[in-house]
Amino acid sequence: MEKNNIKEIIIKIEGQEWEDALNNAFEKANKKVKIDGFREGKAPKDVFLKKYGEESLYMDASDLCLDSAYTKMLEDNKELEVVAQPQIELLKVDHDGLEFKFILTLKPSVKLGKYKNLNIKPEKVEVTKEEIDQTIHEMQHRFAENVVKDGAVADGDVAIIDFEGFKDGVAFEGGKGEDYSLKIGSNTFIPGFEEQLIGMKVNEEKDIELTFPEDYHSEDLKGAKVIFKVKVKEVKEIKIPELGKDFYEDLGMEGVNSLETLEEQVEATIRTKKEMDSENEYIESLLETVAKEVEVDIPDVMIKEEVDRILRQYEENLKMQGLTLDIFYQYTNSDEAALREQMTEEANKRVTYRLMLEQIAKEEKIEITPETAEVEASELAKKYNMEKEEFLEAFGGVEMIKYDLMMRQALNIIKGDK
Repeated sequence: MEKNNIKEIIIKIEGQEWEDALNNAFEKANKKVKIDGFREGKAPKDVFLKKYGEESLYMDASDLCLDSAYTKMLEDNKELEVVAQPQIELLKVDHDGLEFKFILTLKPSVKLGKYKNLNIKPEKVEVTKEEIDQTIHEMQHRFAENVVKDGAVADGDVAIIDFEGFKDGVAFEGGKGEDYSLKIGSNTFIPGFEEQLIGMKVNEEKDIELTFPEDYHSEDLKGAKVIFKVKVKEVKEIKIPELGKDFYEDLGMEGVNSLETLEEQVEATIRTKKEMDSENEYIESLLETVAKEVEVDIPDVMIKEEVDRILRQYEENLKMQGLTLDIFYQYTNSDEAALREQMTEEANKRVTYRLMLEQIAKEEKIEITPETAEVEASELAKKYNMEKEEFLEAFGGVEMIKYDLMMRQALNIIKGDK
């Protein structure tokens, strides 16, 4: 039966295959039981069945048959394009055999609109002198040093402070710190705190009166009037290195030994990034334009599986920052359901683009030969400094290389590349 991209297939297991499965299930179950008059695992089958019944073997025997039933289903339906893990139901099991129902989600039909001669061009990339100067300025700041200074705290300085916050005379949780390094002007603390440190000197103490913002994340402190008792323990000013030989050596950039060579490398780096961003925006604009005329009924399970992939990637990105999903949920006052809801639109777009490019490849009769895929694998392995077999294992095999090349060629057709 097939309806709305869902196909149901019944697979029966009977005869000798079912009898063998029951015998194997008996051997497995018999090892775990003790029947009076027989050593453990040595009871004859007829004695076992008299005590426990044949029905006690059905579930284990069904599990033993599942793999072969799945394989048979795939072999009998090679023409089907299945796009999600099948659902499996055990319909019937008795002395004569069993029946599995496999519920398959099939690739939906895709009707394309216009996908050639879209008259969309990538944005021309330019790098300005101001951008180069700003980048070099930021590089200088990355090599800045905090130097202890005499005198009062000024805007841009780093103040080393002890502090403790009180609400209605009672210290509140999370409001205390010792030897805290605070850059004035960083807006790390609530509004007004850093400004009131300006002018304070080492060993000076001060009560800072503030009101927490109405949108503060802590319910107890929203809009609350508090007092921070603060002591300045040290004041440091930020020394920005001058452009010169020492700075160029500290950068460790090959070929950079003057302002001119530094500007050249910075310009090239900015241009590369801008070209990459421009290309990504260009591709997104092309895909979005083509997708507007695509007609496709995407099964819910495809969207769900894409959300699963996005969520796993998001979790990996959080781990790289030393965070977990649970911490993220606590910090954002959300949960997995809310996050999945946010990701659904992106998942729908990704699946649409994928199906769209696959259909273009089909209509344009794009085929990738094994030889072409092998050459691509070798080049990519070399690019990432990996052994070819190691790269293929990480990438997903030659078939994934072929798929990737096919999708890129389909995209090139949209772009109008020859």
